[in-house]
Amino acid sequence: MKRLIKRFKERKATVGVIGLGYVGLPLAIEFGNAGFHVIGIDTDEKRVKDIQDGNSYIPDVDSEWIKKLVASGNLNVAVDYSPIKDADSVSICVPTPLGKTKDPDISYILNATKKIADYLHKEELIVLESTTYPGTTEEIILPELEAKGLKVGEDFFLAFSPERIDPGNNIYRIKNTPKIIGGITERCTEVAKVLYSQAIDTVIPVSTAKSAEMIKLLENTFRAVNIALVNEIALMCNRLEIDVWEVIEGASTKPFGFMPFLPGPGLGGHCIPIDPYYLAWKLKTLNYKARFIELAGEINTSMPFHVVSIISDALNERGKSMKGSNILVLGVSYKKDIGDIRESPALDIIRLLIQKGAIISYNDPYVPILSDYNGLKNTQIEEGVVRGMDLILITTDHTLYDYEWIVEKAQLVIDTRNATKGIKGGKEKVIRI
Repeated sequence: MKRLIKRFKERKATVGVIGLGYVGLPLAIEFGNAGFHVIGIDTDEKRVKDIQDGNSYIPDVDSEWIKKLVASGNLNVAVDYSPIKDADSVSICVPTPLGKTKDPDISYILNATKKIADYLHKEELIVLESTTYPGTTEEIILPELEAKGLKVGEDFFLAFSPERIDPGNNIYRIKNTPKIIGGITERCTEVAKVLYSQAIDTVIPVSTAKSAEMIKLLENTFRAVNIALVNEIALMCNRLEIDVWEVIEGASTKPFGFMPFLPGPGLGGHCIPIDPYYLAWKLKTLNYKARFIELAGEINTSMPFHVVSIISDALNERGKSMKGSNILVLGVSYKKDIGDIRESPALDIIRLLIQKGAIISYNDPYVPILSDYNGLKNTQIEEGVVRGMDLILITTDHTLYDYEWIVEKAQLVIDTRNATKGIKGGKEKVIRI
C-alpha cells in the first residue's frame, strides 16, 4: 500500500482507463496532464485509431490535448486489455444502459471486470466510475477479483467513484468538479483518494462504495423528479391557459426555498433518464416500490406525446392536417450546444410525427447525420426553406440559431425551450409549451 501511494504521489504510476467515451477519454486526458502514463482501452477500433492520429471525437476534448499526450508518450491506447498488465490502477468507464424492460444492463461492467481480473496483480487499485445500482462494486466486482486469490484492502484496492461529466459545460470539467470516492475498505478509500487527488482539485471520501453509488443516483434522481414536477406544472398551465415560463420566472424571484427547473419536450442524455431506474430496480429486489421515481418517469416520457398533441392542435386551428404537413425540427441533441443524441426526446418526437404522416426535415449544427432515419437530411436554414415549412419545431435551443429571424420568416413556431422569449411580433405565430 505504501509503495503504491508513493508511486501515485510521485506520479510515476501507470493509470489504465477502460472505455474512452464521454467519461473515459476526458479522465484519461486529465490523468495524462497530471503527468501519469495512461493506458486507454476501448473495443471500438475507430476510437483507438482516432486517438492514435490525434483526433478527438468528444466535443469537450480538444484534439491538441490528445496530440500532445500521444506525442509525449503519456497516452497509449489499444483495443485489447493486455497493456493493463503493468497498470498500477484501472478506472472502469464503460456504458451502463437499461434493457427494454428498464432493468439495469451491467454486462459491460462484467465483461471489463473479467478482463481486468485476468491481469490483476498485487499493489493495484481498481475504480468503477460507471453509474450503477448500490451494491454493484461490492456484490459484482469484488467476488470476481477476489476469485484470483488476492485479498481486497491488503493485496489490491477497490473503490467506486461516480463520474460527474456534464457535456458542453465549459465551467465545470473533471479537474474542478469535486470527486466522490468510496472504497470497499478504509484503506481502499485512502489509496483511491491519493490517486485522484493528483489530477482533481477536490476529492471527497465517503464511508463505503455503496454510499458513493447512492450519491450518484441521488444527484440524477433529484434532477429527474424535479424536472418531472415542472413538466407536470407545464401540463397544468396549458390546461389553465397560463404561461408556465412566466410562473417559473416569478417563483424564481424568491431568494430562499425555491430552485428553478425548466420544462421541456422530455428528458435526454445518458444519465438523468436512466439512473433513477437503477435505483428503482434495486429497491424492487428489497420489496420496496420507488413511487416518486416511477411517477417522474411516466411524466417525463409522456412529454413527447404532449408536444405532438400541441403540434396537431396548432395545425388543425390553421386548417391543416398533420399528415402531409412539412415540419422542420430545430435541434436533435438532448441539450443545447452539443452533439450528443443519447435518449434525446427530439428523436421520440420525430418518430411520432413520422408515424402520423408528417414530412420531417431537421437542422442541427452539431448532428450532421441521423443514421437511424433513412432519407432524413440535415437541412440548411435558408429563407425559402423556413418560409416553406408549415411549422418550425424548436426541440433544442442551440445558441447558434437566430430565433428572431426564424420567427419572422416562419409561418408557425412551436417552442419547447422558451428560446423565443421576448421576441417582438412573435405572439401570433409562436406557441410555447
